[in-house]
Amino acid sequence: MSFARTLARLSLGSAVAACLVSPSLAADKKADKAAEVPSYYGPQPAQENLDLTMYARIRQEGLQHSHVMQFGEALNDGIGPRLTGSPNMAKANAWTRDTLTAIGLENAHLEDWGEFGMGWQQINTWVRMVSPDPEPLWAQAAPWSPATNGPVTGEVVQVDIQSTADLDKEMESYPTPTPRPGGPPSNPDEMRKYIAERMRLTQLKTDAVKMMATEGVAAIITPSRDGGNGGGTGIIFDDNGADLARDAQKKDNAVTVPNAVMMIEHYNRLVRMLQNHAPVTLEVNIETKFTGDHEHGFDTVAEISGTDPKLKDQVVMVGGHLDSWISGTGATDNGAGSIVAMEAVRILKALNVKPKRTIRIALWSGEEQGLFGSQGYVKQHFGTFAEPKTPEPASVPSFMRQHGPLTTTKEWETLDAYYNLDNGTGKVRGVYTQENWAIGPIFKQWIEPLKDLGVTTISYRNTGGTDHLSYDAVGLPGFQFIQDPMDYETRTHHSDMDTVDRLHPLDLEQAAVVEAIFLWNTSQRDEMMPRKPFPHPEDEQKLRAPIPGIYPNAVAPSESK
Repeated sequence: MSFARTLARLSLGSAVAACLVSPSLAADKKADKAAEVPSYYGPQPAQENLDLTMYARIRQEGLQHSHVMQFGEALNDGIGPRLTGSPNMAKANAWTRDTLTAIGLENAHLEDWGEFGMGWQQINTWVRMVSPDPEPLWAQAAPWSPATNGPVTGEVVQVDIQSTADLDKEMESYPTPTPRPGGPPSNPDEMRKYIAERMRLTQLKTDAVKMMATEGVAAIITPSRDGGNGGGTGIIFDDNGADLARDAQKKDNAVTVPNAVMMIEHYNRLVRMLQNHAPVTLEVNIETKFTGDHEHGFDTVAEISGTDPKLKDQVVMVGGHLDSWISGTGATDNGAGSIVAMEAVRILKALNVKPKRTIRIALWSGEEQGLFGSQGYVKQHFGTFAEPKTPEPASVPSFMRQHGPLTTTKEWETLDAYYNLDNGTGKVRGVYTQENWAIGPIFKQWIEPLKDLGVTTISYRNTGGTDHLSYDAVGLPGFQFIQDPMDYETRTHHSDMDTVDRLHPLDLEQAAVVEAIFLWNTSQRDEMMPRKPFPHPEDEQKLRAPIPGIYPNAVAPSESK
C-alpha cells in the first residue's frame, strides 16, 4: 500500500480489451420493463438468507485448522522480498499458482498484464564511515540502483536539491497544499496542485542526478523517510519515495549513479558533521543485479467453480497484492493480504462446498508502482476508458488524466464483487462500502453473527490506496476491509521491519474466516450485489465547472477592459 496507489483510482488507460461491447443499456438507461433491469441495479431483498450452519463450519475450519501462517512463512521467509519484475516475484507467482493447485483449486495460472520494466535484485549493500570515526552505517540499495562494482571510497558532500544554484529553484505561484491525514487533498483542484508540486520536486531530483553523473559522483545516499506518528526510529523505509527518477524501473528513466537509502539517524549524523565543517569519508558497496530490460508482470489466478446452472458463470473475487518492496520481506504489505486470501479459499475447499457462483482468487503484482496488476486484469476482462476528446499532455501522470467513456466487456456483467485486504496484519473490524449505499444493509446483516469476533463496523466512506480501486473505477463492486492499524503505518509499511515477526497469527486467522464468509454469502445470493451508478468520467469536468453568471455585480473580463 502506497501513496502512488492512493492516487490511482482512475488510472485505467485506453488499452484495447478483448471482446469489448457497448455499456449495457440497463447500466445507463431505464429499461422498458422492470424484468430487464439487471439484479445489480434493481431492488434488493430486505432480509438476507444467511446459512448460519455454514458460518459455524467456516469458523471451525479457519480457527482450529488454520494454515495461514504456514503460507506466511513459506512466502515471506522462503521466498523473501518480491519487487515486481524480480526473480523473487517470479518465484512467488509460481509458488502461489502451484500451492493453490495443491489445495484443490482449479485452473490455477498466471496472467500477463504487460511490460513492467527492468528486472532487478539487491545482492548486498553496506556503508561504513572511514573517517573521522570508523563506524558501520545502516543502508540499503534504492530499488533499481546500479552497482558500485565493488567498494568505493570518497569524501561526502551534502547537496540540498532545492537550494543548489545548478538546479531550477523557481517555485510555483501557488502554495503547496497540505494533505489531509492519511493521504493527498480530496478536492480535485487541490489534488492537481499537490501532484504538480510533487512532479516539480521529482524533476529537481532528475536534474540533480544528471548533474551528479556529469560530475563523476561515486554514489548517492538519501535519508529514509520517517514512519507515521514518528514511529520510524531505527528503521529503513525503502520504497517509491527513495526513487531518484519517476518510473525508475523503466530503462529510459534508469538512474545511472549507484544510490542507497540510509537510516535517518545515521544520515543526520553525517549532515550535522558536515554542517560543522568536519570532513567525512565513507566507503560504500552497492551490489545489485539486473535481469532484463523489458520484464513483464504477472497475476496469479485460480478458482472454485460454481455449480448452479444459472449462476455458475457469475464470479465473486478475492485478492491482495503479492508484490512488495525490498528492505523487508513484505510480510504485512501485502503478504498478509495474500495469505489471508489463500487461506479463505483453502477453508472453502477443505469444506468441499459447492458454491452457486464461481469463487476466484487473484494475487496481483505491480501494485506498489500504481495498481498495474489489478488494472491490467480489469482492462483485459471488464472494460477500458476511451481517450478524451482533448487528450492531456504526455507529461500528465495517468492517475491525473481525464478519461473518455467507459466501454465494458461481457465479463463486466458477470462480476459480482471483489474483496481486498491490504492494511497490514490487524484483525478485521468491518468493511468500507466505497459509498455504495445499497450494500450497507446487506453487509450489516452479514456481520451480525461475527460481532463476537470483533467485526462491528460498516463505513460508507471511500478508502484508497489499493486494488479494489481498479474495480470501483469501472463501476464494479470492489471493497476493502477495515483492520486494526497495529504498527503498520508506524513501523512495517515498506520498511526493513516488515517481516514474519510482525504478523499476528490469531488476527490473520480471524481475517481469513471473515473473508471466507463474505465469499460464501456473495456466491449464494439469488441477486447479484448492488452496484453504484455506471461511471461517466467524461462528464466530470463539466459537472465540476462553476455555474456562470451567478456572482452579483460581476463584470465579464472583456467588458472590464
